[in-house]
Amino acid sequence: MSHSNKLVLFFEKLIFSNRILILTCLILLCAVLTFQGTQVKPEASFLKMLPTNHEFINNYLSYKKELSNLGNVVRVVVENKNGDIFDADYQEVLKNVTDEVFFISGVNRDGLKSLWTPNVRWQEVTEEGFIGGSIIPDGYNGSKKYLDIIKSNVLKSGQVGNLVSNDFKSSIILAPLQDTNPETGLPLDYHEFSKALEDKVRAKYTSENINIRIVGFAKVVGDLIDGAMEVVLFFMLAVLIVLLLLWFYSRCLRSTFAVVICSILAVFAQLGTLNIMGYGINPYSMLVPFLVFAIGVSHGVQIVNSIIHHAETGANKLDAAKLAFRSLYLAGITALISDAIGFTTLMVIDIGVIQELAIAASIGVAIIIITNLVALPIILSFIGISPKAVEYSRKNTHNISLVEKLFANFSKPPLAILTIVVSAGLFSGGLYYSQFMKIGDLDAGAPELRPDSRYNLDNAFIVKNYTASTDVFVIMAETGADQCSKYNNLVLIDQLQWQLKNTAGVQEVRSISDISKLGMFGMNEGSLKWANLNRNEFVVNATLSQIPSGFINADCSMAPIIVFLNDHKADTLSTVVNTVGDFSKQYPQDGIKFLLAAGNAGVEASTNIVIEEAQNEMLIWVYSVVIIICLITFRSVPVVVCIIVPLIVTSVLSQALMAFVGIGVKVATLPVIALGVGIGVDYGIYIFSKITEGLAMKKSLYISYLYTLNQTGKAVGFTGVTLAICVATWAFSPIKFQSDMGLLLTFMFVFNMIGALTLIPSLAWLLRIGKSQSES
Repeated sequence: MSHSNKLVLFFEKLIFSNRILILTCLILLCAVLTFQGTQVKPEASFLKMLPTNHEFINNYLSYKKELSNLGNVVRVVVENKNGDIFDADYQEVLKNVTDEVFFISGVNRDGLKSLWTPNVRWQEVTEEGFIGGSIIPDGYNGSKKYLDIIKSNVLKSGQVGNLVSNDFKSSIILAPLQDTNPETGLPLDYHEFSKALEDKVRAKYTSENINIRIVGFAKVVGDLIDGAMEVVLFFMLAVLIVLLLLWFYSRCLRSTFAVVICSILAVFAQLGTLNIMGYGINPYSMLVPFLVFAIGVSHGVQIVNSIIHHAETGANKLDAAKLAFRSLYLAGITALISDAIGFTTLMVIDIGVIQELAIAASIGVAIIIITNLVALPIILSFIGISPKAVEYSRKNTHNISLVEKLFANFSKPPLAILTIVVSAGLFSGGLYYSQFMKIGDLDAGAPELRPDSRYNLDNAFIVKNYTASTDVFVIMAETGADQCSKYNNLVLIDQLQWQLKNTAGVQEVRSISDISKLGMFGMNEGSLKWANLNRNEFVVNATLSQIPSGFINADCSMAPIIVFLNDHKADTLSTVVNTVGDFSKQYPQDGIKFLLAAGNAGVEASTNIVIEEAQNEMLIWVYSVVIIICLITFRSVPVVVCIIVPLIVTSVLSQALMAFVGIGVKVATLPVIALGVGIGVDYGIYIFSKITEGLAMKKSLYISYLYTLNQTGKAVGFTGVTLAICVATWAFSPIKFQSDMGLLLTFMFVFNMIGALTLIPSLAWLLRIGKSQSES
């Protein structure tokens, strides 16, 4: 008897000799974890979305305080639907909305900007010199006289296209956010913050004359969390579908409920464990509970299927459960360990939300080992399988169906040869089309949401009506202390600014260079010929005496170059990054460095770079883990090849699908590739465990595979189709990336299942496993 068989028999005896005690302990443990699971809260963090060890992010965090108005900000647009902003009623609403936003917990009040805040000023040159002041004049009472003054001040402020729309029908309240809620000391709750914006601003001030629009990272996350709540409905629908299909497959109501309840308990136990560890659940890890349920059902179906087969031979319910455990435990534990370790390979991606997803998925799979490989057989040893289900299975077992005969022929030529040729063709085609797969977002606005979502409509409004777009890319011109305003540095900043203005996708660029030119222009009676940089240091200092906040830091050692983009699509961001890189190489100069990158678009660029570098590393790790575990289990290179090749073909085809339908590789979609491999390997392990069992009985490959189809192949097919139907319901999610995930997972479930049932036996014939070459 082999060492592995001895180990399985040891666990079998341990578990079933103490089944009442073990089941009682598991019930109590699940009860505690389920209670903890009900306490888990949705969460999101701006920093967890960032690759915090990337050079761009380190540069941004070094100057985070100075760039507070260009990082994590919310823009609240107050639109006058029946007039312009120079209206007394409109100004009253704008004042009230500014006050409401000011007092929302989490807003950095020092950086808040609006026409009604004192840090937004106007300036002009008169014969007496520079004069200026706040946009809203002292003594304002809503009269036409004061409204005319506001109009004049706005025109002199330089805020048209920035805080004021180009058509003067709306204006923006710019609210930078704090990462930590100052009232609680806890990380900012984006769901509560978004809810406060909806309740205290949008709902309160929207009327027949006023429209409120809100954009920003916090609002995207808030909308994602709201939409993700609907995932609960999809989960309930998935449970219902599984219940119906599993009953139709097994014709046993008691085992159907046992499988579904154990899988649901695995989900709650996973959530409870996360809560105990101090983790919440974010919009990107919302799919993990569903995957845990899906994996649990997949393994549960195999257990039920095996118990039914053993019950057919006359085994009582306890012996049938023992025999099922004995025959499937090694394959099940191998598959689940492979899944768990495979999911942990996502940790190589230096982005917090992906690493948390990896932890959540690994914990969930580890819990399935207990709920579905231990608890489920114990439960079925008590309740058994209904006699009707056993009789139904007996009729089907003794009558080999045409479908089973057809699939069995994949282990013999010519169908095996045809399958391998078709698979090679699909792999080649997939490899070709996968090169067109893009990294990052491929849509404007917030691609996580539907194009017709309220957020994306609000964002489109800003892009259309404001010169300063919501997609901001910031380059930090770093110099020595008090050197950022030196003539040579200003010239280089100005030259880079000109290059960027002539770069595709760039809408507008602003920097300290513009301020200095504007100062020269003003100091020389508004003569355009003086609107240039001056070599005299004292003159330059004079031009920058009234510089607005945000254009240099306190000791003039850093001056941001603010680039407003048409969008944050992957091509746009890579073009800007390359432009800055090429400029730095072409014009190297001592004393100044152009550091990348801040702003929401700069953060997105760094994320794209990290994902592009990590995607291949992640795939290498996940496949390495799967290969090693399969080698340890089966101790045969040809067997491992048979299991792995279908997964590789499916991975390549899924990348081609992403290129074909326009899904970019990003934070939301990258984990799906690893998760698909992790789940797909289960099919191959279960199939080959039965093929090996048949070959050990001196059966030919054809007969062994026919035996496999009868024992576990139908369960694999059922699981693949059932899970594909369940995730296909995600197509109706209001969150676009969940819809994309649903499409990719549906594809991977189906193709991994088809690959396991057709390509595995074909490769087994090709590699002469079981001496299939001797078959006719």
